[in-house]
Amino acid sequence: MFDYLIVGSGIFGAVFARQMADKGYKCLVLEKRDHIGGNVYTQNIEGINVHKYGAHIFHTNDKEIWDYVNRFSTFNNYRHKVFVKNKDRLFSFPINLMTLNQLWGLTTPKEAVAKIKSLSSQSKNPQNLEDWSSSQIGKELYELFIKGYTEKQWGRKAVDLPSSIIKRIPIRSNFNDFYFDDTYQGIPIGGYTKMIEKLLDGIEVKINIDYLKHKDEYVDTFKNLVFTGAIDEYFDYCFGPLEYRSIRFEQTIYDQQDFQGTSVVNYTDFEEPFTRIIEHKHFEFIDSPSTVITKEFPIEWEKGIEPYYPINDEKNINLYNKYKALATSSSPNVIFGGRLAEYKYYDMHQVIGSALSKSKKILEKGSSDLIAI
Repeated sequence: MFDYLIVGSGIFGAVFARQMADKGYKCLVLEKRDHIGGNVYTQNIEGINVHKYGAHIFHTNDKEIWDYVNRFSTFNNYRHKVFVKNKDRLFSFPINLMTLNQLWGLTTPKEAVAKIKSLSSQSKNPQNLEDWSSSQIGKELYELFIKGYTEKQWGRKAVDLPSSIIKRIPIRSNFNDFYFDDTYQGIPIGGYTKMIEKLLDGIEVKINIDYLKHKDEYVDTFKNLVFTGAIDEYFDYCFGPLEYRSIRFEQTIYDQQDFQGTSVVNYTDFEEPFTRIIEHKHFEFIDSPSTVITKEFPIEWEKGIEPYYPINDEKNINLYNKYKALATSSSPNVIFGGRLAEYKYYDMHQVIGSALSKSKKILEKGSSDLIAI
């Protein structure tokens, strides 16, 4: 009998399993894919750790979480930079003084502040992503850097998207072109898969098992269930499916040292159907004679393909709240955790924080019997 059957070996499942196993609880981890790690899985190809499910850059201001992940991996000093390509033009991004220099020849922060102020309307009541973006940076910058990428990514017009999606992107009047400002940043040396392996060290793991298709086989084998898959799928879509965006990845190996000179280039025009190209060797500063790139093509999600990004608009949040209420009322010994189970656009440090918080609450209770949190 397992104290915890944990469905999913991604970050939430691996951290939760580690926390409980360290306190003597018996855990079994089931993974439906043929590898551990969930979406942070990295595969070594040509000596390069390839982020198979999109770029994952660890960043946080939380020292406790930073210290925690450093127990399981040594992180390099990678600081994320993104460049934007729009047709035949390449720009520094997020928007900063270098971007404004490239466009208008500006050279000082004072000029940058004045230019942004002249472009923005500072609308007090923006109704959607397009309204908010245009009010902050003006129509020209919005259409050059935001509109195309966002509409391709979400498969919806920007006027139909909430402004919260874009508020994660900073606008700067200096030459700081780092994507994140967090105190702690980096990539695990050797890839995320090695980090997950250390998190799951000594814990029983079974791969190629879809729990929802085989749950009758496990019904009498555990006291509590930790589920990291999609919450609507767990309840057999009884209220209808939540909406997600998915991605088609197109990977290419090139017999050359460098393809684009940086880890990520965003494509913001509509002429290219993909949103970005990732060149994986730059995450770990790999010196190799070949390189691996991945193009990301956002696609509409449907049952049977992998969901990646929850669409957190009002309609879907209301639907999620119905599933959450059902989980609370009907499943006291099931813990839902992670991006899909909690229907949140989590960064990695936030997933870890959620797993640590939920495991801590359980451990404070001191029992593995029918824990409800």
